[in-house]
Amino acid sequence: MKLIRYSAALITALAAGSCLLFSSCSKEEETATSTEATEATPQKVKISLFSWPGYAFWFVAKEKNLVPELDLDIVIIEDPYESFGQMAAGQLDVTSSTVEYGPIAADQDVPVKLVTYTNPSYGTDKIILGPGVNSAQDLIGKEVAVLEGGLTQIYMGIWLEEQGVKFDQVKYSNLIMDDAVAAMVSGKVAAGEFWEPFGGKVMESLPGAKVVATSKDLYFKKTALLGDGMYMSGSFLESKPELAKLTMKAYFAAVAYWKENPKEANEIMAKGLNFPVSDVELVIGASGEATDGGIYAFNYEEAGRFMGVIEGEPPFGANNEITRHWKLTNDWWIKFGAVKKSYPMEAGVDLAPFKALTAEGL
Repeated sequence: MKLIRYSAALITALAAGSCLLFSSCSKEEETATSTEATEATPQKVKISLFSWPGYAFWFVAKEKNLVPELDLDIVIIEDPYESFGQMAAGQLDVTSSTVEYGPIAADQDVPVKLVTYTNPSYGTDKIILGPGVNSAQDLIGKEVAVLEGGLTQIYMGIWLEEQGVKFDQVKYSNLIMDDAVAAMVSGKVAAGEFWEPFGGKVMESLPGAKVVATSKDLYFKKTALLGDGMYMSGSFLESKPELAKLTMKAYFAAVAYWKENPKEANEIMAKGLNFPVSDVELVIGASGEATDGGIYAFNYEEAGRFMGVIEGEPPFGANNEITRHWKLTNDWWIKFGAVKKSYPMEAGVDLAPFKALTAEGL
């Protein structure tokens, strides 16, 4: 779904760093004095994202001052290695990212936790076969473009096995989207996983290419495999639970604002990302309706149901679908060799901010 995603090597690299034990990483964090967050004394929260409209709701929260107790310090960091490194070191509080890294972080004891799922892919992700490739069987022994250690690799593996081809009967080429488009058009790879606008570029540039699966397909909608979430550092969650709660409130307030004011909100997001408004609309939609774009932006209640904190059924999967999502990704990381064993969801998910907001009746 995004231009850059992590690889399994990211977490391994972080684990090898000297700042993994966040209690000893940041002297500034240790010595900072705590001040109550109020409108008169808003407290700074450091948030990172990379250039993707699905993450840009943060800009709406800041621009419209939707939670006045917070001073949102938003930075675009295109290299996710850097974001997670800063979180592990206690220098960054929150980041928006794809949702499949929890089991890898748990395996390497990285102090970062997923606190909520924010949006499933709703058609933006596609598997495309090159000219002359008519089925998954035609891919055996050939190269396919994915980002190894990320959602795209799991997506491709599941699709292959659904078609009767074992996940390890193809060769995975680890390529970011620009390079993956070039590899497809040149014939270097026989297939690939693409999100928009890159899938459209392949289809426009490569006569005979065909889309054989999308994230709107029943299985991927039901499991909500492909999607994004909000991560918080362990130090932030432990030492500043009130700010963690308010930060989550700010994000979902921004989604609510977008639903009521889509034109204005999309313009704010486009400005924050330095994107054309049309690209923002392509991903999240122009009307404020969750089904209008290539992702489905959860509101607070929908996310709460997905996370099992609020009663009722979410738009995708069943209540507490996050537990099945966790197991699905954990199982696939074991198959790909990215983690050594199964981990309980609590090893990589912290529901405390969500539960605190719900207890207040948000």
